[in-house]
Amino acid sequence: MRRKCPHIRRIHDLTGDPPLRDYRPGFAGLTRIVVGQQVSLAAAQAIWGRLELATAPAVTPQNFLLLSDNDLRQVGLSRGKVKTLRGIATAIENGFDLDALGSLPEDDLLTTLTALPGVGPWSAEIYMLFCLGRADAFAAGDLALQISACAALGLENRPNRDELLAIAERWKPWRGVAAHLLWAYYKVADRALLAKKPS
Repeated sequence: MRRKCPHIRRIHDLTGDPPLRDYRPGFAGLTRIVVGQQVSLAAAQAIWGRLELATAPAVTPQNFLLLSDNDLRQVGLSRGKVKTLRGIATAIENGFDLDALGSLPEDDLLTTLTALPGVGPWSAEIYMLFCLGRADAFAAGDLALQISACAALGLENRPNRDELLAIAERWKPWRGVAAHLLWAYYKVADRALLAKKPS
């Protein structure tokens, strides 16, 4: 990737090897991803910690479904996330085998995951990357990736999902690596640089 793309080379020179997020596959991993939607990393970690305590000894569909909506709201989950996670937990209890998805081709995997209640492309792609370690998974709808790519590539405007997918074609079959590098760049780059979309 360093040889193929000067932007990746420059980002890697700045960030070094990025930390990888490695979540356990299954309900707990997908739940952690849903918890992290549209909140800061610090908030997501705090909510996840409280959810782990509430579902002890483990975040399983069975333990999750034992909690009331009020319990889950006190943990910090929004109504929408409670509904989504109840739907996922119920689907698993009714026979949906989340653990068996690891061998599916990427397109089938995305289709199967997004068929779960409340699971959109972002959640599915993040699950493929963080939980299943798919090297080419790429969440092009992720706001931080869009902002980081805009700054790193010197674009005039932040790319939307489709535009970022087109840009990311150059990084196949390692788009997941590019995503981790862009997230790392987002964290270390000057905020003003990100805001000004440098040339």
